[in-house]
Amino acid sequence: MHLDTRLAHAGRDPDRQFGVINPPVYRASTIVFPTMAEFENRLARKYTGLPYAIYGTPTTLALAEAVTELSGGFRSLVLSSGLAAVTQTLTDFVGAGDHVLVADSVYGPTRQFCAGVLARFGREVTFYDPLIGGAIADLIRPSTRVVYAESPGSQTFEVQDVPALARAARARGAVTILDNTWATALNFRAFEHGVDVEIQSGTKYLAGHSALLVGLVTTRDEALFRTLRDGVALFGDCPAPDVAYETLRGLRTLGVRLRHQAQSALDVARWLQGRPEVARVLSPALPDHPGHALWRRDFQGASSLFGVVLKTIDERAVAAMIEGLRLFRIGASFGGFESLVVPARPERTARPWREPGFLLRVHVGLEAVGDLIADLEAGFARLRAASGAPAGRVRP
Repeated sequence: MHLDTRLAHAGRDPDRQFGVINPPVYRASTIVFPTMAEFENRLARKYTGLPYAIYGTPTTLALAEAVTELSGGFRSLVLSSGLAAVTQTLTDFVGAGDHVLVADSVYGPTRQFCAGVLARFGREVTFYDPLIGGAIADLIRPSTRVVYAESPGSQTFEVQDVPALARAARARGAVTILDNTWATALNFRAFEHGVDVEIQSGTKYLAGHSALLVGLVTTRDEALFRTLRDGVALFGDCPAPDVAYETLRGLRTLGVRLRHQAQSALDVARWLQGRPEVARVLSPALPDHPGHALWRRDFQGASSLFGVVLKTIDERAVAAMIEGLRLFRIGASFGGFESLVVPARPERTARPWREPGFLLRVHVGLEAVGDLIADLEAGFARLRAASGAPAGRVRP
């Protein structure tokens, strides 16, 4: 069935819930057993059932089932945040003395965890050029356990050749982990492109309403799932069942929202390309983006998030522009119904960011495109006024 149909039906069973359409919220800590034998053997069902609420409730299992249906993997786990999904996964697959390859363009907190926590506990981290493709084979060592990708990068939007990365990693026995938050499983089929573990910050598009924190991890096979399941339980990460319920409710409209926001973002991006204040728009959906060919080959669609490089580097003028916006608010998330804009300051080592100009990250919400463009147009007027430049020009 089409993914839209599966989104509407996955993770629910009205016949088992007295005809109720949505799985109810099960709030629980203790799980009771009818016999001593079943209690003594309770951990035998930790991979498929509920020996204790740290392993979830029927509500969190319903969300995990729905995300697995969407992603096409073996099984999923629900965690307390997108960052928890990242850090837990890396911790479970990389031990002391192991080596991990991480894309230079990853989400800032992911980079900080790898360079700080992993390194502090005896894991060796190498940040690689996100455009390296299959040549990553030259960086894989006997001790390399993980190749970690994020495509496109969440600030600079390089599109990675994930199938080539995955082939090289599999040939050397390494696990390929992908942060698929930008595209979601609707627009990038991670497991069909060779990925072993898919991470999504459900805080963003899956929940869609800027009201909660949740992370999802889906694995290709049972062995990978068991590794994660054991690790999550030992660290005690346990999302609230109410959060799982709200995420499930958001998941039902994911396809409609994502397609609408992607089209609106493309309309806004094209308008920005024609502005004299803009040096470049960083969106894989635009034909002039360096990764556009890879995006067309591997993705089914775009999303609402892209970058804008302004011609100016005058921070005071940029502040005047974005602080006065009425619809685009200053906020670090994306994927919700509201439009956002933030300054982006890439931290890079393998492939330094040398693009001249001030970089902004833009998320387009569900507002009317005409209103968003009018908001930005007024912002550019403030930018020119603050920089002392005449209309149509921006002083560097």
